[in-house]
Amino acid sequence: MHRPQLRLHTPEWVTADDSTLNVALVYPMQGPAGIFGPTCEACARLAAEEINKAGGVLGKELRLLEVDGGADPQRVARDVEALVTTGVVQGVTGWHISSVRQAVAPRIAHRVPYVYTALYEGGENTEGVFMTSETPAWQLLPAMRLLTEARGVRRWFVVGNNYVWPRRTARAARRYARESRGRVCGEEYLPLGVEDFHDVLRKIEHADADGVLMLLVGSDAVRFNRAFAASGLDQRCLRLSTLMDENMLMASGPAATGDLFSTAGFFASLANQDTLDFQGRYGARFGIEAPAPGSLGESCYEGVLLLAALIERARTLDVSAIGAAADAVWYEGPRGLLRLHDRHVRQRIYLAEADGLDFNVLAQLRAPHDLL
Repeated sequence: MHRPQLRLHTPEWVTADDSTLNVALVYPMQGPAGIFGPTCEACARLAAEEINKAGGVLGKELRLLEVDGGADPQRVARDVEALVTTGVVQGVTGWHISSVRQAVAPRIAHRVPYVYTALYEGGENTEGVFMTSETPAWQLLPAMRLLTEARGVRRWFVVGNNYVWPRRTARAARRYARESRGRVCGEEYLPLGVEDFHDVLRKIEHADADGVLMLLVGSDAVRFNRAFAASGLDQRCLRLSTLMDENMLMASGPAATGDLFSTAGFFASLANQDTLDFQGRYGARFGIEAPAPGSLGESCYEGVLLLAALIERARTLDVSAIGAAADAVWYEGPRGLLRLHDRHVRQRIYLAEADGLDFNVLAQLRAPHDLL
């Protein structure tokens, strides 16, 4: 099997340099999540360029070293650990699935700050890990409540990939459904890279579900959307996803996105000043043919901002000192002015409905002050 290689942009990466602060950017370059890898890279690079233009971090140039987070989790962990052990990088950030985070964090988080940007199942408490991401209690619970009230959804069917994030999120969804006088009437977990959804679609139909909770990653969700619409289930059953961005909508196609809802802390279609400013800078830097900067890619912009803010606040790279100062950290980005609490970013959460190849934001589900 071909082993993915670290992407090294310049010879300077071979050794550490006191004039730079080197950060491993871990994002998927292959597999189901590879569909939004390009926007992860672009958004993180924009953040690094803006930070450097403003003076860098501790007076040093922030430089990103890209690592393929779509490889086998243990392989990713070994690669990242090697970069930390040799002193090549002084921090880690990026979007990658929870299986990768669980492999990486024990090896490096007590040694360098690690900012994890993917929405996840909650409960991460490893020293040195900081999250910009959404969790089910902030994101899924209010979305399910709203759809229960507005659309009368009572019978949920969970379709997810077979790893920790979908399974633990489904556990929470069972409780949320009961709290709304409904229930989860079926669950199905599929391997990453699945292509055949015939059996699960039959189970959804036989369960008489009126809502499907999609916990599928990237291109797996794209293929499910297409198969779901082709089966005609989109005429009788809505879909709710906590991991669905504009790139995935475009790949699904307009015929496959009817009655599809997504919940996230950022949508490119938000018409507030923070989002418009970010969109303008992104478009000016990468052009009109760049991948859409949806919530998954934009989270990598947030990750770089938060990592820089943590180090600047502590005035050191020491993980214990960074952790001690973390609750006083704030930064301003595309999601507005945000602060840390218990090493998680508290942020606004929105519910949006797919409208062809874009999202129509319907409601703000939570504001930062609701979460403190």
